[in-house]
Amino acid sequence: MEDALYGPAGFFVTQRPADHFRTSVHVSGLFARAVAALLLRVDTALGHPADLAFVDMAAGRAELAQAVLRLVPAPVAARLRVHAVERAPRPADLDPRIGWSAQAPAGVRGLLFANEWLDNVPLDIARRDDRGTARYLEVRAADGAERLGAPVRGPDAAWLRAWWPLGAGADRAEIGLPRDLAWGEAVDSLAAGLAVAVDYGHTAAARPPYGTLTGYRAGRQVPPVPDGGSDLTAHVAMDALRGTVTTQRAALRALGVDAGRPPLVLASTDPAGYVRALAAATEAAELTAGGGLGDFLWVTAPVGPRCADLLTA
Repeated sequence: MEDALYGPAGFFVTQRPADHFRTSVHVSGLFARAVAALLLRVDTALGHPADLAFVDMAAGRAELAQAVLRLVPAPVAARLRVHAVERAPRPADLDPRIGWSAQAPAGVRGLLFANEWLDNVPLDIARRDDRGTARYLEVRAADGAERLGAPVRGPDAAWLRAWWPLGAGADRAEIGLPRDLAWGEAVDSLAAGLAVAVDYGHTAAARPPYGTLTGYRAGRQVPPVPDGGSDLTAHVAMDALRGTVTTQRAALRALGVDAGRPPLVLASTDPAGYVRALAAATEAAELTAGGGLGDFLWVTAPVGPRCADLLTA
Protein backbone atom coordinates (compact mmCIF):
# COMPACT_ATOMS: atom_id res chain seq x y z
CA MET A 1 0.00 0.00 0.00
CA GLU A 2 2.85 2.37 0.80
CA ASP A 3 4.50 1.74 -2.56
CA ALA A 4 1.22 1.87 -4.49
CA LEU A 5 0.32 5.26 -3.02
CA TYR A 6 3.65 6.99 -2.43
CA GLY A 7 6.37 5.07 -4.29
CA PRO A 8 8.08 6.49 -7.42
CA ALA A 9 5.13 5.35 -9.56
CA GLY A 10 2.58 5.71 -6.77
CA PHE A 11 -0.88 7.16 -7.16
CA PHE A 12 -0.34 10.36 -5.17
CA VAL A 13 3.04 11.02 -6.77
CA THR A 14 1.91 10.64 -10.38
CA GLN A 15 -1.80 11.55 -10.31
CA ARG A 16 -3.86 14.65 -9.61
CA PRO A 17 -6.20 13.45 -6.84
CA ALA A 18 -9.04 15.80 -7.83
CA ASP A 19 -9.26 13.94 -11.16
CA HIS A 20 -10.27 10.79 -9.29
CA PHE A 21 -12.35 11.81 -6.29
CA ARG A 22 -13.96 14.85 -4.65
CA THR A 23 -13.46 15.96 -1.09
CA SER A 24 -15.43 18.59 0.83
CA VAL A 25 -12.87 21.13 -0.41
CA HIS A 26 -13.96 20.50 -3.99
CA VAL A 27 -17.68 20.38 -3.23
CA SER A 28 -18.04 23.96 -2.02
CA GLY A 29 -16.06 27.04 -1.10
CA LEU A 30 -18.09 27.07 2.10
CA PHE A 31 -15.79 24.39 3.47
CA ALA A 32 -12.71 26.59 3.06
CA ARG A 33 -14.64 29.50 4.59
CA ALA A 34 -15.38 27.37 7.64
CA VAL A 35 -11.72 26.37 7.95
CA ALA A 36 -10.67 30.01 7.62
CA ALA A 37 -13.17 30.92 10.36
CA LEU A 38 -11.67 28.23 12.59
CA LEU A 39 -8.18 29.57 11.88
CA LEU A 40 -9.30 33.03 13.00
CA ARG A 41 -10.64 31.53 16.24
CA VAL A 42 -7.27 29.84 16.80
CA ASP A 43 -5.51 33.15 16.08
CA THR A 44 -7.62 34.92 18.70
CA ALA A 45 -7.13 32.14 21.25
CA LEU A 46 -3.35 32.34 20.78
CA GLY A 47 -3.31 36.13 21.21
CA HIS A 48 -2.59 36.94 17.55
CA PRO A 49 0.98 35.63 17.30
CA ALA A 50 3.47 37.34 15.00
CA ASP A 51 3.76 34.11 13.03
CA LEU A 52 0.44 32.28 12.70
CA ALA A 53 0.61 28.90 10.94
CA PHE A 54 -1.90 27.11 8.77
CA VAL A 55 -0.70 23.56 8.04
CA ASP A 56 -2.60 21.78 5.27
CA MET A 57 -1.88 18.06 5.66
CA ALA A 58 -2.16 15.90 2.52
CA ALA A 59 -2.61 19.11 0.58
CA GLY A 60 -3.13 17.58 -2.86
CA ARG A 61 -2.55 20.57 -5.11
CA ALA A 62 -3.00 22.96 -2.16
CA GLU A 63 -6.59 23.86 -3.05
CA LEU A 64 -7.53 24.35 0.61
CA ALA A 65 -4.34 26.20 1.50
CA GLN A 66 -4.79 28.66 -1.35
CA ALA A 67 -8.44 29.25 -0.50
CA VAL A 68 -7.72 29.92 3.18
CA LEU A 69 -4.96 32.35 2.26
CA ARG A 70 -7.41 34.27 0.06
CA LEU A 71 -10.20 34.28 2.65
CA VAL A 72 -8.48 35.59 5.79
CA PRO A 73 -8.35 39.36 6.30
CA ALA A 74 -5.24 41.12 4.97
CA PRO A 75 -3.74 41.88 8.42
CA VAL A 76 -3.97 38.17 9.28
CA ALA A 77 -2.62 37.11 5.89
CA ALA A 78 0.43 39.30 6.53
CA ARG A 79 1.23 37.23 9.63
CA LEU A 80 0.13 33.89 8.20
CA ARG A 81 2.62 31.19 7.29
CA VAL A 82 0.94 28.57 5.11
CA HIS A 83 2.50 25.12 4.89
CA ALA A 84 1.24 22.56 2.36
CA VAL A 85 2.33 19.07 3.41
CA GLU A 86 2.36 16.65 0.50
CA ARG A 87 4.66 13.93 -0.87
CA ALA A 88 3.99 14.78 -4.51
CA PRO A 89 6.15 17.41 -6.27
CA ARG A 90 5.29 21.07 -5.71
CA PRO A 91 2.92 22.45 -8.39
CA ALA A 92 4.79 24.83 -10.68
CA ASP A 93 2.16 27.57 -10.43
CA LEU A 94 1.65 27.48 -6.67
CA ASP A 95 1.51 30.80 -4.81
CA PRO A 96 5.07 31.48 -3.57
CA ARG A 97 3.70 32.41 -0.14
CA ILE A 98 2.78 28.76 0.41
CA GLY A 99 5.54 26.49 1.69
CA TRP A 100 5.75 22.92 0.41
CA SER A 101 7.23 19.97 2.27
CA ALA A 102 6.78 16.25 2.83
CA GLN A 103 6.45 16.61 6.60
CA ALA A 104 4.64 18.98 8.93
CA PRO A 105 6.84 21.82 10.19
CA ALA A 106 7.88 21.54 13.82
CA GLY A 107 7.19 24.02 16.58
CA VAL A 108 4.62 26.24 14.84
CA ARG A 109 1.60 27.94 16.42
CA GLY A 110 -1.74 27.83 14.69
CA LEU A 111 -4.11 25.40 12.97
CA LEU A 112 -3.10 22.03 11.52
CA PHE A 113 -5.88 20.70 9.29
CA ALA A 114 -5.87 17.17 7.85
CA ASN A 115 -8.75 16.70 5.42
CA GLU A 116 -8.94 13.10 4.18
CA TRP A 117 -5.32 12.35 5.00
CA LEU A 118 -5.48 9.49 7.46
CA ASP A 119 -7.60 7.25 5.22
CA ASN A 120 -4.57 7.13 2.90
CA VAL A 121 -1.99 6.36 5.59
CA PRO A 122 -1.00 2.77 4.73
CA LEU A 123 -2.06 0.01 7.08
CA ASP A 124 -2.27 -3.76 7.37
CA ILE A 125 -5.41 -5.87 7.25
CA ALA A 126 -6.07 -8.70 9.71
CA ARG A 127 -8.42 -11.64 9.17
CA ARG A 128 -9.29 -14.64 11.33
CA ASP A 129 -8.35 -18.07 10.10
CA ASP A 130 -10.46 -21.22 10.63
CA ARG A 131 -9.08 -21.55 14.18
CA GLY A 132 -9.92 -17.97 15.13
CA THR A 133 -6.32 -16.70 14.96
CA ALA A 134 -5.84 -13.17 13.62
CA ARG A 135 -3.45 -13.22 10.66
CA TYR A 136 -2.11 -10.55 8.35
CA LEU A 137 -3.81 -10.48 4.98
CA GLU A 138 -1.30 -10.52 2.15
CA VAL A 139 -2.13 -9.22 -1.33
CA ARG A 140 -0.55 -9.72 -4.74
CA ALA A 141 0.19 -6.36 -6.35
CA ALA A 142 -0.48 -7.61 -9.88
CA ASP A 143 -4.15 -8.49 -9.41
CA GLY A 144 -5.13 -8.00 -5.76
CA ALA A 145 -5.38 -11.72 -4.99
CA GLU A 146 -5.39 -12.33 -1.22
CA ARG A 147 -4.01 -14.97 1.12
CA LEU A 148 -3.48 -15.32 4.85
CA GLY A 149 -0.01 -14.65 6.20
CA ALA A 150 1.69 -14.67 9.59
CA PRO A 151 -0.21 -14.32 12.89
CA VAL A 152 -0.67 -10.76 14.14
CA ARG A 153 1.66 -10.13 17.07
CA GLY A 154 3.07 -7.33 19.21
CA PRO A 155 1.73 -3.74 19.02
CA ASP A 156 -0.60 -4.59 16.12
CA ALA A 157 -2.23 -7.35 18.16
CA ALA A 158 -2.54 -5.00 21.15
CA TRP A 159 -4.21 -2.39 18.93
CA LEU A 160 -6.72 -4.97 17.68
CA ARG A 161 -7.59 -6.03 21.21
CA ALA A 162 -8.12 -2.44 22.29
CA TRP A 163 -9.91 -0.99 19.28
CA TRP A 164 -11.14 -3.65 16.85
CA PRO A 165 -11.28 -7.13 18.38
CA LEU A 166 -12.04 -9.89 15.91
CA GLY A 167 -14.86 -12.30 16.60
CA ALA A 168 -18.58 -11.85 17.34
CA GLY A 169 -19.27 -11.20 13.66
CA ALA A 170 -16.08 -9.25 12.90
CA ASP A 171 -13.77 -11.48 10.86
CA ARG A 172 -11.72 -8.77 9.18
CA ALA A 173 -10.17 -5.61 10.62
CA GLU A 174 -7.98 -2.75 9.47
CA ILE A 175 -5.13 -2.22 11.94
CA GLY A 176 -5.18 1.52 12.56
CA LEU A 177 -1.97 1.80 14.57
CA PRO A 178 -0.05 3.58 11.74
CA ARG A 179 -2.81 6.20 11.58
CA ASP A 180 -2.71 6.72 15.35
CA LEU A 181 1.05 7.21 15.24
CA ALA A 182 0.96 9.53 12.21
CA TRP A 183 -1.75 11.63 13.83
CA GLY A 184 0.15 11.78 17.11
CA GLU A 185 3.24 13.06 15.29
CA ALA A 186 1.17 15.69 13.51
CA VAL A 187 -0.40 16.92 16.76
CA ASP A 188 3.00 17.00 18.44
CA SER A 189 4.41 19.15 15.63
CA LEU A 190 2.39 22.09 17.00
CA ALA A 191 3.87 24.21 19.76
CA ALA A 192 0.39 25.58 20.40
CA GLY A 193 -2.92 25.63 18.59
CA LEU A 194 -5.40 23.12 17.28
CA ALA A 195 -5.06 19.98 15.16
CA VAL A 196 -8.10 18.75 13.23
CA ALA A 197 -8.50 15.50 11.28
CA VAL A 198 -11.51 15.07 8.98
CA ASP A 199 -12.20 11.72 7.40
CA TYR A 200 -14.40 8.80 6.55
CA GLY A 201 -14.50 7.05 9.88
CA HIS A 202 -16.17 4.85 12.46
CA THR A 203 -16.13 4.29 16.19
CA ALA A 204 -16.23 1.17 18.34
CA ALA A 205 -20.03 1.04 18.37
CA ALA A 206 -20.16 0.62 14.59
CA ARG A 207 -17.02 -1.06 13.27
CA PRO A 208 -17.63 -2.43 9.75
CA PRO A 209 -17.58 -6.25 10.03
CA TYR A 210 -15.86 -6.76 6.67
CA GLY A 211 -13.63 -3.68 6.65
CA THR A 212 -13.68 -0.74 4.25
CA LEU A 213 -10.54 -0.99 2.10
CA THR A 214 -11.37 0.01 -1.49
CA GLY A 215 -10.00 1.82 -4.51
CA TYR A 216 -11.03 4.85 -6.56
CA ARG A 217 -10.15 5.73 -10.12
CA ALA A 218 -11.66 8.46 -12.30
CA GLY A 219 -14.54 8.97 -9.91
CA ARG A 220 -15.48 5.29 -9.71
CA GLN A 221 -15.04 2.74 -6.97
CA VAL A 222 -12.71 -0.06 -8.09
CA PRO A 223 -11.12 -3.12 -6.44
CA PRO A 224 -8.18 -2.16 -4.18
CA VAL A 225 -5.38 -3.53 -6.34
CA PRO A 226 -2.08 -2.00 -5.12
CA ASP A 227 -0.58 -1.34 -8.55
CA GLY A 228 -0.33 2.47 -8.34
CA GLY A 229 -3.17 3.04 -10.79
CA SER A 230 -5.84 3.95 -8.26
CA ASP A 231 -6.37 5.52 -4.87
CA LEU A 232 -6.35 3.03 -1.98
CA THR A 233 -8.37 4.10 1.02
CA ALA A 234 -9.78 2.66 4.23
CA HIS A 235 -11.99 4.39 6.76
CA VAL A 236 -10.36 5.54 10.00
CA ALA A 237 -11.02 4.27 13.53
CA MET A 238 -11.52 7.84 14.70
CA ASP A 239 -12.04 7.05 18.38
CA ALA A 240 -8.54 5.55 18.53
CA LEU A 241 -7.03 8.94 17.66
CA ARG A 242 -6.00 11.55 20.20
CA GLY A 243 -8.74 14.14 20.57
CA THR A 244 -12.50 14.60 20.62
CA VAL A 245 -14.77 13.16 17.91
CA THR A 246 -17.70 15.03 16.39
CA THR A 247 -19.56 14.91 13.09
CA GLN A 248 -18.85 17.21 10.17
CA ARG A 249 -22.47 18.31 10.37
CA ALA A 250 -22.04 19.59 13.92
CA ALA A 251 -18.60 21.08 13.28
CA LEU A 252 -19.61 23.03 10.18
CA ARG A 253 -22.76 24.32 11.81
CA ALA A 254 -20.63 25.59 14.71
CA LEU A 255 -18.51 27.41 12.13
CA GLY A 256 -21.47 29.11 10.49
CA VAL A 257 -22.32 26.79 7.59
CA ASP A 258 -26.10 27.11 7.39
CA ALA A 259 -28.19 24.90 5.13
CA GLY A 260 -31.41 26.77 5.93
CA ARG A 261 -33.41 28.08 2.97
CA PRO A 262 -33.18 31.89 2.62
CA PRO A 263 -36.42 33.84 3.34
CA LEU A 264 -38.69 34.08 0.32
CA VAL A 265 -39.11 37.81 0.81
CA LEU A 266 -35.51 38.17 -0.36
CA ALA A 267 -36.59 36.89 -3.78
CA SER A 268 -38.63 40.04 -4.35
CA THR A 269 -36.35 42.58 -2.65
CA ASP A 270 -33.02 41.20 -3.93
CA PRO A 271 -33.51 38.47 -6.57
CA ALA A 272 -29.79 38.07 -7.30
CA GLY A 273 -29.02 37.89 -3.58
CA TYR A 274 -31.75 35.29 -3.14
CA VAL A 275 -30.25 33.12 -5.89
CA ARG A 276 -26.81 33.37 -4.31
CA ALA A 277 -28.17 32.54 -0.86
CA LEU A 278 -30.13 29.60 -2.25
CA ALA A 279 -27.03 28.24 -3.99
CA ALA A 280 -25.04 28.57 -0.77
CA ALA A 281 -27.77 26.77 1.18
CA THR A 282 -27.71 23.95 -1.38
CA GLU A 283 -23.95 23.60 -1.03
CA ALA A 284 -24.21 23.73 2.75
CA ALA A 285 -26.83 21.00 2.65
CA GLU A 286 -24.47 18.74 0.69
CA LEU A 287 -21.62 19.36 3.13
CA THR A 288 -23.80 18.56 6.13
CA ALA A 289 -26.14 15.90 4.72
CA GLY A 290 -26.84 12.76 6.71
CA GLY A 291 -25.80 9.66 4.80
CA GLY A 292 -23.18 11.77 3.00
CA LEU A 293 -20.50 14.32 3.82
CA GLY A 294 -22.28 15.35 7.01
CA ASP A 295 -21.45 11.94 8.46
CA PHE A 296 -17.72 12.49 8.08
CA LEU A 297 -16.04 12.60 11.47
CA TRP A 298 -13.84 15.36 12.84
CA VAL A 299 -11.25 14.80 15.56
CA THR A 300 -10.06 17.95 17.31
CA ALA A 301 -6.92 17.92 19.44
CA PRO A 302 -6.00 21.18 21.19
CA VAL A 303 -2.37 21.85 22.00
CA GLY A 304 -2.33 24.08 25.05
CA PRO A 305 -5.32 25.19 27.14
CA ARG A 306 -6.32 28.19 25.05
CA CYS A 307 -7.52 26.23 22.02
CA ALA A 308 -10.00 23.89 23.68
CA ASP A 309 -13.68 24.05 22.71
CA LEU A 310 -13.17 26.32 19.69
CA LEU A 311 -15.94 24.52 17.80
CA THR A 312 -18.44 25.65 20.42
CA ALA A 313 -17.30 29.27 20.50
